Amino acid sequence: MLTLGIEEEYLLLDPATALPVPLADEVRAAVDLDPVVHEREIQAELLQAQVEVATPVCSDLAEAGRHLLRLRHAVSSAAKRSGCRIAACGTAPCSGPEPVPVTINPRYLAMRTRAAQLVDEQFVHGMHVHVAIPDREMGVAVLNRVRPWLPVLVAMAGNSPLWNGQDTGFSSWRTVVYSRWPVSGPPPYFHGLADYEERINALMTAGAIADRGQLYWQARLSERYPTIEVRCLDVQLRADDSVMFAGIVRGLVATAIRDEKAGRPPTPCLPELLAAANWHAARHGLDGVLVDPAGLRRGADDVVRSLLVHIGQSLEEAGDTRQVSSLVHRLLRRGTPADRQRRALATDGLKAVMELIAEP
Repeated sequence: MLTLGIEEEYLLLDPATALPVPLADEVRAAVDLDPVVHEREIQAELLQAQVEVATPVCSDLAEAGRHLLRLRHAVSSAAKRSGCRIAACGTAPCSGPEPVPVTINPRYLAMRTRAAQLVDEQFVHGMHVHVAIPDREMGVAVLNRVRPWLPVLVAMAGNSPLWNGQDTGFSSWRTVVYSRWPVSGPPPYFHGLADYEERINALMTAGAIADRGQLYWQARLSERYPTIEVRCLDVQLRADDSVMFAGIVRGLVATAIRDEKAGRPPTPCLPELLAAANWHAARHGLDGVLVDPAGLRRGADDVVRSLLVHIGQSLEEAGDTRQVSSLVHRLLRRGTPADRQRRALATDGLKAVMELIAEP
């Protein structure tokens, strides 16, 4: 069974105004006093109103869920002691007139010097799923096979409809914000590991990116761990939905490895069509139709169910079928987190949104 890990990014909000507050250092210091959290499990992010947590390497979804709940509760408690609340939302629902300071880190400061407006507006928060791979060559093959499914994940995970106090009309505005960076969106098709490395080196030589951390592809090989990292997902309102997506991503990776070993050809996918499918998924979520991996317009529910069929054997082998399937069906019944944010906004404005996205 492939091991996995989950990273989540949270926004720190003023409980009275719902505006981002630069209290990351205070929250991290408060968390460090909690004996159930190791210091490496909570990290600073680009802006001082953001923090990131990372689970240890996990063998199964139950273990991942326990760690994620532990970390969410610990960071939530630390935030309250520091005078703020953590919010699990893909974008900040609203922001103040002044930029939130960048975390004091040479890399982050250099990014702001290069693209101040983009950095100041980088109020985006995702969840990243790491899944173990046998080696980097196989990892590139997995990327090629996973990439056609990324728009489906974007549609399912949309949790960022609001920006500057307004409804953007998008399910995942976070996806749009990220698309402004030079290297973003679904990764291209690679002709092996050498091609992957050559393209990255070319980007760095050209000055398009300063380092490999600025490869904002929605899926990439991790530079720190022997994993593939899927990054297209908005952070989720509920920890059990995060675990659901971890199970789906592991299923996609396991299926890709099996198909690669069996010599089955990957699904052909034109880059321009994949980019358009990704935009459509970010715009509409699960409302209406999606562009499936074959490039066909189909009902969103049907495409999601075809994803479950595609990874069905892998889910069964991991013992994840019942948990993942039941949570996916709940998602289809209730709608995406973006749908829930919109319902809250219509009910009682930003106050209701704050109560929805903030950890108790």
